[in-house]
Amino acid sequence: MNNNLTVLEINSAAVKHNLQYFKSKIQENTKILVVVKAFGYGSNAIEIAKIIQNDVAYFAVAYTHEGIALKNAKIKTPILVLHPQMTDLDCIIKYGLEPNLYSTRILKAFLTLADAQNLIDNSIHIEFNTGLNRLGFLENDIKNISSILKEKKTVKVNSIFSHLVASEDKNEREFSIKQIAKFENIANAFEKHLGFKPMMHITNTSGIINYSQAHFDMVRLGIGLYGFANDKKETSQLKNVMSLKSVISQIHQIEKGESIGYNRALIANNFMKTATIPIGHSDGIHRNLGKGKGFVTINNQKAFIVGNVCMDMTMIDITHIDCKEGDQVIIFNNQNTVEELAKISHTISYEVLTAISQRVKRIVK
Repeated sequence: MNNNLTVLEINSAAVKHNLQYFKSKIQENTKILVVVKAFGYGSNAIEIAKIIQNDVAYFAVAYTHEGIALKNAKIKTPILVLHPQMTDLDCIIKYGLEPNLYSTRILKAFLTLADAQNLIDNSIHIEFNTGLNRLGFLENDIKNISSILKEKKTVKVNSIFSHLVASEDKNEREFSIKQIAKFENIANAFEKHLGFKPMMHITNTSGIINYSQAHFDMVRLGIGLYGFANDKKETSQLKNVMSLKSVISQIHQIEKGESIGYNRALIANNFMKTATIPIGHSDGIHRNLGKGKGFVTINNQKAFIVGNVCMDMTMIDITHIDCKEGDQVIIFNNQNTVEELAKISHTISYEVLTAISQRVKRIVK
């Protein structure tokens, strides 16, 4: 049992609202794949999947064990594993997951297993590299992989896909359009060699917003589901999904000249009051937020972090705030605060959310 009073609240109504918002941007026959990797972007992948499983065509995870967790939770929606490893292929088959086969090596290994187990039309997905240079086959691999797959009855290519490099960056629009065109050429050639047309998908959250011409058969919704659209105007239309809250454990009276925290990071210039809260850098509070840069909110007032953030605790300045031990502390409960904390930490909202430790209790509301 997790009895730490630091909690991450997940707003199920906000999840549903955000999904519907993105559904309104696509054609009725375009499917939605929701990405729930990294514990649902730091939330709770299983709970997120339970909320929307009847409203989406696919879920996607990064690694096999994430997909197995969803299967064990009785999630029936198909699950795409984006980055399977060679050692996972048996488990992928056992649990009925659908692998992305992104290289000749892993494609042949999976086909060998499929043959050995006499599979019939086991769904697979093929990724093509159109510029991200992370995973995927190249355009000149089409003929080779098509010839490998064409006569296979053990597997069926359910989709081919690629990843946009900079779909949120208007300065890179020309590059994105070239990527989309390249992907269309690949899809047409692949269909010609394979003899049938798999689903196509290339757009992520920002791609859904900025490149409607590339929605194709399916879109992939990631950070947008959780309330962020990489665009202020679009984010304002979304609802905040995650709220991170804690409590005041103890209040200290600090006299002038006394120090606070490790390495005496702050020496008090005047009398001050500090509060200690049970959350630290092992829970996702970035150390860059220390020394007066980051803040939390108590009774609608900002309380700045003092000294260095500790592993399990953080101290804040409450000299100007009327509060007591046991009072609620809000680390963030809206997108603007997340973005502000990310900027102070020299990172992005994705990292702020996914950095929230799994020891922080999740509560679905």
